[in-house]
Amino acid sequence: MRKTLEQQIRELDFWKGGITLEPIEGGITNQNFVVTNQGQKFFVRMGNDIPLHGVMRFNELEASIAAAKVGLSPDVAYHAPGVLILNFIEGKTLTEAEIRQDVYLERILPMLHTCHRELAQQMRGPALIFWVFHVIRDYLGTLRNDGSRLSDMLPALQEKGAVLEAAVGSVDIVYGHNDLLAANFIDDGNRLWLIDWDYAGYNSPLFDLANLASNNGLTQNQEDWLLQRYFNGPISDQTRHGFEAMKCASLLRETLWSMVSEIHSQLDFDFVDYTRENLERFDQQWNSFSV
Repeated sequence: MRKTLEQQIRELDFWKGGITLEPIEGGITNQNFVVTNQGQKFFVRMGNDIPLHGVMRFNELEASIAAAKVGLSPDVAYHAPGVLILNFIEGKTLTEAEIRQDVYLERILPMLHTCHRELAQQMRGPALIFWVFHVIRDYLGTLRNDGSRLSDMLPALQEKGAVLEAAVGSVDIVYGHNDLLAANFIDDGNRLWLIDWDYAGYNSPLFDLANLASNNGLTQNQEDWLLQRYFNGPISDQTRHGFEAMKCASLLRETLWSMVSEIHSQLDFDFVDYTRENLERFDQQWNSFSV
C-alpha cells in the first residue's frame, strides 16, 4: 500500500520525537506542509522532478542552499529525494498590490542585485540555464503532442515567441530566480525573504526585472524607476525594448505553463481559470508591445 505524503514526512529520520503536521493550501507546483518538532517550526516541500516544466530538484536544492548563504532565503535544514525542509519563516506572503507599493519595491531591488551578483558565487555542482524562449518552444511542443484544448492558438503563439526572442537580442548572463510571483516574497516584519527556487538558473537580468513587473502589474513610472536603479543610469532604447519583450515572454511562459498543467498536473487547482487570466494579461501586453 502506497504511503501518504504525511506518512512519508512522519517517518523521516530528521525528526526528534513526535511531530505535528499541517498542510499548506495553494501550492501549484509542490505539496507543502508546516511541521512543528520540539517547539521548532519547519517548512516541508514534497515534490519530485517535473521534466515537463524543467524542474529538477538537484538544482532547486543547490539554489536554495546558495540563496540561504547570501541571506535571501531560510536555511535548508534537511533534504532527501523528493523532500526539502527549510527553517520556517513567520510572516506574511506579499500580494501583487503590496509589490506595487514603492516601499516594497525599494526593498526588493537590492534582493535582485544580491541574487544576480552574489548567488552564483555560492553555487556548487551542475547548474541549469533558464532561457524563457526555449521553455516556450518546449511547452508548445508538449501542447501539440498532447492535444491541448487550445491547439488552434499554438501556431500564432509560436510566431509571437519568435518575434519576442529576436527583440531581446544579445544578453548578459546572471543567476536568476525566474519566478518572481508576489507569493514568493515573505515579510517577517523586519525583512523580506525570497523563496521557491524551482526555476532558478542562469538567465538575462531583464527576465527577472520583467517577470517582477508583469506578474505584479507595475506602473510605467515604477518600471522606469526599477530599470534606472538596477542599471544605475539612464536606460537605452534597446534595453527598454528588450525589457518590454521579456514582459511579454514572461506572461506567455506562464500561460503555456498553465496550459501544460491543465493536461498533466494532479494538483487540485483551477488551471483553466489560471490559463484564462494569464492569456488575458499576455494579450494586453502583446498589444502594447507590438504597436
